[in-house]
Amino acid sequence: MNVLIVYAHPEPTSLNGSLRAFAVQRLQDAGHRVQVSDLYAMQWKAPLDAGDALARRPGDAPFHPSLDSQFAFANGLQSPDIAAEQEKLRWADAVILQFPLWWFSMPAILKGWVERVYACGFAYGVGEHSDARWGDRYGEGNLAGKRAMLVVTTGGWASHYSARGINGPMADILFPIHHGILYYPGFDVVPPFVVFRAGKMGAARFAATTEALGQRLDDLFTAAPLPFRPQNGGAYEIPALTLRADIAPEQTGYAAHLASAAPGA
Repeated sequence: MNVLIVYAHPEPTSLNGSLRAFAVQRLQDAGHRVQVSDLYAMQWKAPLDAGDALARRPGDAPFHPSLDSQFAFANGLQSPDIAAEQEKLRWADAVILQFPLWWFSMPAILKGWVERVYACGFAYGVGEHSDARWGDRYGEGNLAGKRAMLVVTTGGWASHYSARGINGPMADILFPIHHGILYYPGFDVVPPFVVFRAGKMGAARFAATTEALGQRLDDLFTAAPLPFRPQNGGAYEIPALTLRADIAPEQTGYAAHLASAAPGA
């Protein structure tokens, strides 16, 4: 299988650098083909702007992020770095986003990769919009049939990110990435691999961490994905895109968009 690792850490000798090297070797030893987009090494341009297209839309309209990216994508006028990353996504059967958790999210350079590579017509703005459907997204889309997983490091303790922890549950912090960046264009999203207390990593703990990561990589194509509710599967009223009143009536917030194992959920 083909695996793309999109990696965002500025220091090659960091814990993230070691985990990335381990992941590449483990995947290759299992017979997978691996590509790595090392965003800092690539000096990836993070801001989405008018320079992302080789030519602008006809006329003198001001820059419009969605319309300009749609025009460039549809007419083969994207910046070569964007087109190259899209080709990697087409090639990949699974994508791993690896990054340190900085200020409760991904580093800006990785967010910039998403904003530029996820062009209109490629990752969003696709499919039929009608009374029955609201586009091919949230479980559908051009990246459907592929898998995705996060590998995340953080300096905080696991308890800091527990259900009652001061930082909030890790599942809630990662929800916008899991649901909005990965599930939205169609990925099946497997549970993340999170390393807590990243600054306290001795040899014994590193060995245990790589052993656990290795098992997760071995299971990348077989692990059950997070059970997000598909947008066009009947759980949501269209065009309001709110859950039907009988779907998980006791739940609100992020948790409501995960299907329960309970009957009727």
